[in-house]
Amino acid sequence: MEQYKQEFIEFMVESDVLKFGEFTLKSGRKSPFFMNAGAYVTGSQLMRLGEYYAKAIHDNYGDDFDVLFGPAYKGIPISVVTAVAYSKLYGKEIRYCSDRKEEKDHGADKGSFLGSSLKDGDRVIMIEDVTTSGKSMEETVPKVKGAANVEILGLMVSLNRMEVGLGGEKSALEEIQENYGFRACAIVSMAEVVEHLYNRECQGRVVIDDTIKAAIDRYYEEYGCK
Repeated sequence: MEQYKQEFIEFMVESDVLKFGEFTLKSGRKSPFFMNAGAYVTGSQLMRLGEYYAKAIHDNYGDDFDVLFGPAYKGIPISVVTAVAYSKLYGKEIRYCSDRKEEKDHGADKGSFLGSSLKDGDRVIMIEDVTTSGKSMEETVPKVKGAANVEILGLMVSLNRMEVGLGGEKSALEEIQENYGFRACAIVSMAEVVEHLYNRECQGRVVIDDTIKAAIDRYYEEYGCK
């Protein structure tokens, strides 16, 4: 596993973003782990988050793209800090764009989007915190493609939860690729998280002990993709 992935896993725990216990998800599933990107709240955390996203995007997609699109709400700050990090790490200026939940009907920046406007020919990478079922793409993809004649190259999320999506067989990331024709990637997968943290101290404690590991295994027996 790459060094930055190991660091990112520990960073999620350190930032109290990745938690273990029992959580009820929006889908109604009872999960033994939960990731909340809203817990990145300090300047140093956001700076590091952008750098991890930038490294993962660079590894998976290279530099041949123009725009990072972060869906509201959590995708907005992620797209901003990743654009900053891309300039710092790779010397390439990437524009950011996000949508508004409600269209703004006044001022010089009225409309449905924040940041850069989307232009014909733009190559876009979408960026989110996590996707469990892939349902968010049903709204976001038509909105992006309806704004201009753009090419969506891919989606990058923090964590691949590795559970079945809306179809009940493949993972949400696999379904996104199948349904929309672009690759969906994650900085790390839950398999990599378990591999790195199981019975290993992180921030002075073992966060995945035998009990948590057993709960994760049971969860994937029911909801894991085959």
